[in-house]
Amino acid sequence: MFKKVFLFTVFFALLTTQLKANFDFNNNCIKAYQAIFDLRIQDAQAHLRIEKQQHPQNGIIILLENYIDFFSLLVSENQADYNRLKNLKSTRLSLLENQDPKSPYYLFAQAEINLQWGMLKSRFQDYLSSGLDIKKADNLLKENEKKFPTFLPNQKSIGLVNVIMGSIPANIKGLLQSFGFRGNVEQGIKKLDHLTTSLAQTPYNFYKEEVIFLLCYIETDLIQSKNSYQKILNLTSSFGDDSLLKTYLQGYIAYRNAHNDDAIKFLQRRPTKTGQYLNFPKLNYLLGNAKLNRNDSDAYVYLAKYINEYRGINYVKDAYLKLAYYYYLKNDIAKYQTFIKMVKVKGNVYDEKDKQALKEANDSAPDVSLLRARLSFDGGYYTKALVYLKEKNQTDFKLVRDQIEYFYRLGRVYDALNRTQEALVHYQKTIYAGKQSAYYFAANAALQMALIFEEKGDKNRAVNFYNQAIAMKNHEYENSIENKAKEGLKRLGAD
Repeated sequence: MFKKVFLFTVFFALLTTQLKANFDFNNNCIKAYQAIFDLRIQDAQAHLRIEKQQHPQNGIIILLENYIDFFSLLVSENQADYNRLKNLKSTRLSLLENQDPKSPYYLFAQAEINLQWGMLKSRFQDYLSSGLDIKKADNLLKENEKKFPTFLPNQKSIGLVNVIMGSIPANIKGLLQSFGFRGNVEQGIKKLDHLTTSLAQTPYNFYKEEVIFLLCYIETDLIQSKNSYQKILNLTSSFGDDSLLKTYLQGYIAYRNAHNDDAIKFLQRRPTKTGQYLNFPKLNYLLGNAKLNRNDSDAYVYLAKYINEYRGINYVKDAYLKLAYYYYLKNDIAKYQTFIKMVKVKGNVYDEKDKQALKEANDSAPDVSLLRARLSFDGGYYTKALVYLKEKNQTDFKLVRDQIEYFYRLGRVYDALNRTQEALVHYQKTIYAGKQSAYYFAANAALQMALIFEEKGDKNRAVNFYNQAIAMKNHEYENSIENKAKEGLKRLGAD
């Protein structure tokens, strides 16, 4: 009798130990995590189904399910999906609170879910809630760091939060700092850079791709670093060739850094196994834009694919505008006018690109030479852009808008070609001609002049032109240009 009771007690103890809530980032979870970062979401879900059968109380499942929603919404930017899925945040946090509080993943997983939803909410214009979630994540991460100072995944997210809080636009930074929102961009990036190598010989080496993803996001979107292209490209080379995220990151950073031919090459060699990957229409948007910059005859194919497949909130107006410009450059005025009308009635105006697209659609048609120069410049074809501009002079333009843009485009091209004195001359002409206009050319010319003088170490002139950029009001991209100018003044200690 005693033997039976003893065996039952041992069996029950083993059973309850197995069912006890815990965090185990085991091999199956690592496979799911890696599939998520390849954007092979169906494969990730299959691994998680197995994990639920084998270890139903594993808290890592909850975290990885949030990763799936995070990447699905980043890719789709679908408002209805966002409204539906965001309600899962509180449910998942409640489930995590019932897990093992002695694990370093206990507070970390809660912080990750808050941080991921904070980033998503910002993307969907829910800024106040976004800030609160990121602040919650920050508090949880700091508490976890005190308890588990050697837990490296914590450093990944602390680095990101530092950058996000440190890159808050200058015009609202003072207000948010009064609520405890403080960060340091340089420290955050340094922490993430260190992790790209320090993770290698640890049990957390599977986090490296996420660190690289975050660095790419930071250096191209948050701080818009001009010198990050080769750095990020080198880091992403460690991703597998079956990673759709690798395709996007390489294509995106190449496109944003005016390495247009590289962008096209990366985007065209995406993995194509049907059904394995998230539908990612933005790849076609990027490819269509890059091909338009290069004046490829098939640019319209990818822009049209984007419009037909995308169900999100951004870049629809801009895609229609780019289609209009494609046909305008082909001298097909009927199709140009058709797509210009679509800009006015389709899509949203959440993003500055879409706001600008709508403004251009309601304005007079562009000058062909200026448009070709603009697209060539965006693609990094600076010599080609200069050829288009050299075909003209100021008196060739009837519209004041085009005269201002002519000086501005010359300034930008000379700047990119390191012909600094000629760039400064044409930026100054832009300011003189356009400082009272509603176009962004003059304000951004002042900003570019300030950056040149800052780099030269001429503080007085840099401060002067930063202040000129701020003083110009009621123009396109006003908040963006003003914030950059205020950040410049802060760097110079003149804010």
